[in-house]
Amino acid sequence: MRAAPREIALRAIVGRFWPFAAPRRGWLLVALLLSLLPPLVNTAEIWLFKVLVDDVLLPREFALFPTVAAAYVGLTVLEALISGSRRMLSTWLSQRFLVDLRTHLLRHFQRLSPTFFHQSKLGDLLARMSGDVAAIEAFVVSAVTSFTSATVQIVVYVGALFYLQWQLALVALVVTPLFWYTARRFSGRTKSLSREKQRLSGTIGSVVEQTLSNITLVQAYGQEERQVARFSDEAERKYRVEMASARLKSVYTPVVDLIELLGVLTVLGTGAWLLSRGQLSVGELLAFLTFLGGLYGPVRRLGSLANTAYAASAGAERVIQVLDQPPAVQDAPDAVDVGVTRGHLEVRDLTFRYPGSARLALDAVSFSVGPGETVAVVGASGAGKSTLAKLLVRFFDPEGGQVLLDGHDITSITLGSLRRNVTVLLQETLLLDGTIHDNITYGRSDASTEADVEGAAVAADADGFIGALPQGYDTEIGERGRRLSGGQGQRLAIARAMLRNAPVLLLDEPTTGLDAQSTARLVQPMRRLMTGRATVIISHNLTTVREATSIVVLDQGRVVERGTHDELLRLQGRYAELWRQSGLDQPPPPPTARRAAADGEHGRARRALIGPELELQLAATDG
Repeated sequence: MRAAPREIALRAIVGRFWPFAAPRRGWLLVALLLSLLPPLVNTAEIWLFKVLVDDVLLPREFALFPTVAAAYVGLTVLEALISGSRRMLSTWLSQRFLVDLRTHLLRHFQRLSPTFFHQSKLGDLLARMSGDVAAIEAFVVSAVTSFTSATVQIVVYVGALFYLQWQLALVALVVTPLFWYTARRFSGRTKSLSREKQRLSGTIGSVVEQTLSNITLVQAYGQEERQVARFSDEAERKYRVEMASARLKSVYTPVVDLIELLGVLTVLGTGAWLLSRGQLSVGELLAFLTFLGGLYGPVRRLGSLANTAYAASAGAERVIQVLDQPPAVQDAPDAVDVGVTRGHLEVRDLTFRYPGSARLALDAVSFSVGPGETVAVVGASGAGKSTLAKLLVRFFDPEGGQVLLDGHDITSITLGSLRRNVTVLLQETLLLDGTIHDNITYGRSDASTEADVEGAAVAADADGFIGALPQGYDTEIGERGRRLSGGQGQRLAIARAMLRNAPVLLLDEPTTGLDAQSTARLVQPMRRLMTGRATVIISHNLTTVREATSIVVLDQGRVVERGTHDELLRLQGRYAELWRQSGLDQPPPPPTARRAAADGEHGRARRALIGPELELQLAATDG
């Protein structure tokens, strides 16, 4: 997502994001009506002030004072009730808008392809979800009531000014064009600075996220100062933009204050002259000045709303850029929910190339696997194995060919029903920041009984280490499961897959990054997991695929060989070459004294379970 966001007109912002406020349009109308009342109440209070001066203080007539005082109290209580109700309603409207838009944005994020996230910075995406969405809300929802209140106050106060003394009102409005001209002169620069501040906020968040999420690498390589320098560079840019914005405001605010002062002095001088000629009373002059002072406030608020609009424009450009990213795949209009399938998977002439690439990542790949069968897909790095895995769970749609599940083309069934029928165990153990129980049940939300959870853990050979933890299944495992070892995390992932109980199992390099001993401990749980399921194993570790029903060998996206382990070794082709490159064709070394002492019935049972090649790796580790 390297392209710069396109500039969005304010009308387009309202049109694009109004649907998130529309469900509460009735309450928004109530908020608008409530925003009409405070200016009217304030007008009444100012008029009471005129009455107090002209009819109570100057003539020294105390008889009217209790009535005026009671009216003041009543108006103050009314204003408090209106203001409180308006504040609660406005907060509710704005927060509901934020929740709905952020939920929609998160849902859209989850429909985008993995490629989008590989090309994006997580910190920047989080900034769009938080600050940019808040800027949009401030314009689409909050600014509506603020604009209405300010506009009504201006109209009512201007009307009161003309009612009190129309000549003086004309004098007061002379400075209005100066306000407009000043705001116009500063608006362009303010908008560009707002856009840059929004962008840099996302960049700074991205640098912090990258540093903290890779803190082990940063510390291990002694790159703390490098990361600090990266952060400082972006923070300095943000600092310079903020200072430029502050300098702009430091000029704009005094200019506006000066214009306001000129207006007040002009009115005060003209009012004194009218007072001396008997055309204006003291109370009317004081009321006029009060109305005039109250008039400049909403004018300023309208000016600040312009800044809000600029910030919203910058935020909307960044959010719309994400929302306009098309999902890699989506349900067809006539997609069907296939429920629970038997688990017969067929890949037929599957062809795919990544966007912008001239080379085919997969070229006419075909194979099938049924319940209880295992197909292993092997090949060197870049052969197309991981691409195949992404197509099987429909992260992308193929350029040609089909993937069939129980005879249904997976593009004709709903994504939800496809993925309910497939359990994926990836080379990167994906765990959530939560408890062990939360992670096991993540694959099946309806698993409500403890027996189900514990049964899955026992089958995954995870119950032993879970029971040794301080709080058992309620133990917090940290972000991405960092409090567990690699083997423990993978067994937890197997337990999650067990509980999910889908008919199709996709294992994508499930033992990558584990030592031989941890790999050996995973063999039996994975066999239990594979029992009765259609299993596709994608691996470069040939010791994990030798017992597969069929092995498919990929080379540069094409199937170059297929058969059983023994058949492919006899063929002396690409598979045999990979086998030799792995050093698996070497005779076993003589056992050490320790191996000889331990090589009893337990050792023979283990070799029968995991195969002699993996046993060799364990022997090397033990010795």
